[in-house]
Formats: sequence, structure tokens, C-alpha cells
Amino acid sequence: MGGGARVSDVNLVLRSTRVITPEGTRAASVAVADGKIAAVLPYGAEPPPGARLEDVGDDVVLPGLVDTHVHVNDPGRSEWEGFWTATRAAAAGGITTLLDMPLNSLPPTTTAAHLGTKRAVARTKAHVDVGFWGGAVPDNVRELRPLYDAGVFGFKCFLSPSGVDEFPELDQDGLSRSLAEIAGFGGLLIVHAEDPHELARAPRRGGPAYADFLASRPRGAENTAIENLLAQAARYDARVHVLHLSSSDALPLIAAAKRDGVRITVESCPHFLTLTAEDVPDGATEFKCCPPIREAANQDALWQGLIDGTIDCVVSDHSPCTPDLKTPDFATAWGGISSLQLGLPAIWTEARRRGRSLEDVVRWMSTAPAALAGLTRKGAIEAGRDADFAVLAPDASFTVDPAELYHRNQVTAYAGRNLYGVVRSTWLRGTRIVRDGVLTEPTGLLLERNN
Repeated sequence: MGGGARVSDVNLVLRSTRVITPEGTRAASVAVADGKIAAVLPYGAEPPPGARLEDVGDDVVLPGLVDTHVHVNDPGRSEWEGFWTATRAAAAGGITTLLDMPLNSLPPTTTAAHLGTKRAVARTKAHVDVGFWGGAVPDNVRELRPLYDAGVFGFKCFLSPSGVDEFPELDQDGLSRSLAEIAGFGGLLIVHAEDPHELARAPRRGGPAYADFLASRPRGAENTAIENLLAQAARYDARVHVLHLSSSDALPLIAAAKRDGVRITVESCPHFLTLTAEDVPDGATEFKCCPPIREAANQDALWQGLIDGTIDCVVSDHSPCTPDLKTPDFATAWGGISSLQLGLPAIWTEARRRGRSLEDVVRWMSTAPAALAGLTRKGAIEAGRDADFAVLAPDASFTVDPAELYHRNQVTAYAGRNLYGVVRSTWLRGTRIVRDGVLTEPTGLLLERNN
């Protein structure tokens, strides 16, 4: 048995003809002791005396997904979303760990005291394990190290307006100061990379036409911001991460920087990889996000970047709001896609269409996000890791009904879409927390960096 576990400690054996491990997919029995994976055993291994056997047949056992980009908005804007509802949606979607973004809550997570406020609200409401990002804003450079010492996983900044006044963007001087500070103690800066000058030069026209909104958020805004970020990261030998990449034009810049040793990682999101500008109806602002959903040819290039490793991971950027804020005017509607519960089936549906495997999906949505955040106990089915699992029926399909989603406001760009991949059950540290859509009481823990 791995991790010091003894046979007598094993209390659960989860068996499937298809278990996705770091060595590949195989028939196996996963032995669990004290909430951790004790061993991955041959399929026919006899369960130790006293251990419960759960045989899921041909359903696929995946490591629980890790979503490092979730806007929970609690406290302060809990009518948009909250820890109870967000973590229920996550669990129903096979996500067992999420990291909460530092903005859209009041107060934002820009000081250690504000982090304490956030944790106090989340502590009794988490159905999955929850960690927190800190925020880097113009006036809090001195707060960054205390936040890091308090356990945040890194720091988020915007390079263009965030949409909320209490979380202002960094200009290039502010980025330099924050990055120098964060690099000094070995932290991670995650960046909303759109250049404000490029955005200011773009045409702006209100109304319901998606084409007008798309023109107002050009690829050049992302490309310029990423180019500047790469230069700063190289200057300080800093670790940086590009959030929600939408522009495929930036992929050659990123690939070259990686080859040159710049410490950069990149994420994209299900909406950029499964939805296209050509299919967004005018006035349908449930599709609005910043940066925006772009054209099909751009999506094809993003998939190639994901396949070749230029893009490291896929996370939700779940950014909900109340329905009244999704006005039919793309200029004034709140920007954000609600997809926390649907990311796995959305990506799997498109991945299988493109000839990719569930092993790829696990790498993009579990292993790589866990590595990004330094969550060494998450992201894989192997001895010593937390016994976090999603059990998936990959060939079963369903039609998205917003009324069946667990996040607080049932607004989604995926309404009516037929998706493959039904999550049969979700397990957190060896306890089944979702079974056929029915959730248990919350048992999630609040995580700190390096624990």
C-alpha cells in the first residue's frame, strides 16, 4: 500500500473497467484509506476485510477535476453566486477542488484581513475543497507578502478595467512593482491580459449586435498585453499565468517564450473551445464575456494550441450574475459565462468530436490545474493523493436544461445544447458527495497553499 497505508486501513475499494491513471487507462480497483488513495490494484484484487466494494462497471473513473478560475462573489454579491450554490454546481459537474477569484466579492481578497472574511463565509458552505487567490491592485503591494503567508495560491491582476470599481487594473508601472514583489518571494501572478490602449482604440457601439461587441474587444488587445507581460516576466524571472486565452494569434508568442525559458503557463475555457461567434444570436448576452468568444477558425487554432501544449489547462472562468444584468445590449450587459457544472461534458463533447481522449481531458482539467496551483494531493489517481474521483458515463448524453443547474442563477450559454458525458457520482476524499445528481451535506475543506 502507498503513502504508509496498511491493508487494515482500507475502507473503500472503487472498481471500474476504466480507471484513468498517470500511466494510462486500465481496469483497476482503487483502494482508499483515511481519505487518500492507498493503492491502485489489479481489477480483480479482493477487497481487504471490512472494506466496502463499489463497482461502477464500465463507467470511467477520473481524478476529481480542479477548477482554478471560479468567481464565487461571496460575500457582498452573494445574490450573483455563493459558496453553497457554486460548490454544489462544482460537485455535480465532477469538480472536487476550486479556487475562488479575489474580485466581485465585497470586500475583495486584497488583504489578509479580507481573506479572513472570505474564509469565514465559506467555511460551512463548501461542498468541495476550496482555495483562494489574492488580488494585486494599485495600492496593495505591501499586502502581497502577508496574503501569501496567509495561504493564498497566488495573485490575480487586470491590465484593463475589471468591471468593478473596488478592483482596479494595474498599469505597466504597477504591473512591474507587483511582479517584482511577487517574484521576490516566489509567488505566481495570474493575469487578465487585455491592453487598455488597444481597447480604447477599438470601435464602440451599443446594442444587440454581437458583431459590434466582438469588434470592441479585438485580438490585438490580448496580443499586446501578453507581449508586454512576457517582457516583464522575463525581466524579473517571474512566474506568470495568462487567464482565459481567447486570441489564437498570441499562441506563437507564448510558444516562443516557453522555448526561451520564460516561466509562463496559459489557460483557456470551455466557452472559447466549444462556442463560436458565428453561432451567437444578436441580443443573446448570456454569451458575453471578456475577452470574447471568437470565430470558428480561431477556435480551431486554440484547440491546436491545447493539443501541442502551448495552452496548459482548461478551467471554467465561471462568472455569474443575476438575470437582470444580462440586458439585451452587449455594451451594458454584465460579461461572464456560467458553466461550472457543465465544463466537463462541454469539453468532452468537443474533444471526442476532434478525436481526443478522456485522458487528454483529465490532463487539461485536473492534472494541469492542480500543478498550476501546487496542489500536490490533487489531480491524479495514484497512491498518496486525495481520494477525489468523478465517475463518468462518457457515451451518455443529455440536453442542458437551465432549471437543473445548481448555480444560483440559471443563466447559461449552453441552454438546449446536447452534451456527452453524464457525471454519475463525485467523491471527495473517499466519500461520495454526489450520486445521480443528489448531493450530500457539505464536507469540503478550505485549502491553503502547500497544504
